[in-house]
Amino acid sequence: METLRGFQAGINLGGWLSQYRDFDHEHFKTFITADDIGQIASWGLDHVRLPVDYPVIEDDDAPGVYKESGFEYIDRCLEWCQAVGLDVVLDLHRAPGYFFHDMEGNTLFADDALQQRLLNLWQAIARRYGNRSSRPRVVFEFLNEIVLPSSEPWNALVPRLIQAVREVTTENWLIVGGNQWNSVGTLKELDDFDDPRLIYTFHCYEPLVFTHQKAYWVPQLAEFGGTFEYPGDCSPEFKAYLDGKSEAELGPVRFVDVHMDRDFLRNELQPAIDFMSTHDNPLYCGEFGVIELAPMDSSIRWHRDFVELLNELSIGRAHWSYKQMDFGLVDANSKVINEELVRLVALR
Repeated sequence: METLRGFQAGINLGGWLSQYRDFDHEHFKTFITADDIGQIASWGLDHVRLPVDYPVIEDDDAPGVYKESGFEYIDRCLEWCQAVGLDVVLDLHRAPGYFFHDMEGNTLFADDALQQRLLNLWQAIARRYGNRSSRPRVVFEFLNEIVLPSSEPWNALVPRLIQAVREVTTENWLIVGGNQWNSVGTLKELDDFDDPRLIYTFHCYEPLVFTHQKAYWVPQLAEFGGTFEYPGDCSPEFKAYLDGKSEAELGPVRFVDVHMDRDFLRNELQPAIDFMSTHDNPLYCGEFGVIELAPMDSSIRWHRDFVELLNELSIGRAHWSYKQMDFGLVDANSKVINEELVRLVALR
């Protein structure tokens, strides 16, 4: 197994070419600029993770006809990164028939035609960004945050994705994440895929009650509306609020009766430690962070503990996210919100 150098401390460019409010070329031209990429490099980071939604480069009414206008946004990002020495993880955040926010509407894993579209799309991406002779190095992440009842369909599709890309390039490293929103606990469910340049990834936002407190997309936390500190414990009021709720009503809310501290985070990372003990592949934490609604002093303490643990384990990472997206390090005008938080995100 080859060794991957770099990709130790990065940041996501969420909300730009993915999870945008509207398909708006003015937004694509202005949300992230060369100055933003320069600022990221000035912090001491070594790469960006660039999430891209497939409609940027392919329309549903014209499958297989790829849009030069969309590729040009990616080209521009790579040019900016080249100028300041940053590498790039190119993450397909949304694919034909699959989006992690739309569980009921996902049809990719039941539709052969959509799977073939995904294979063709990745070959097009590989032809465009594979076998580069100069930096930035581009790592291909096949699909963001799989959510399935079983990992078997994903384990069946990944070898086909690897083969499709390897027909075009043998140079680029590839990233594969586990089931249930890239949960660290599902790493063990992934097959041992046969490729010498393969990276496994996970995301970590635990404990959710702290990192996503008051988040509008987590109904239980939004309705409760209380504040959580780190390190700390869930309040009696929150436990009373949850009392009597069914498992379906609880949703993703867990860890109500544990003390949230560094030992808790280390325990959460134990599946990653176990995975590394049986695999030579690099391991990468593609997303982590704390919502801006959390108390800043607690957010700083959480980030310090989590980043130091990843550094101790030699696990590369990318913070979610650079700008806005409820987790941003800068505001709408790209002004840093908290210098200490930036320092911790870049800590190596």
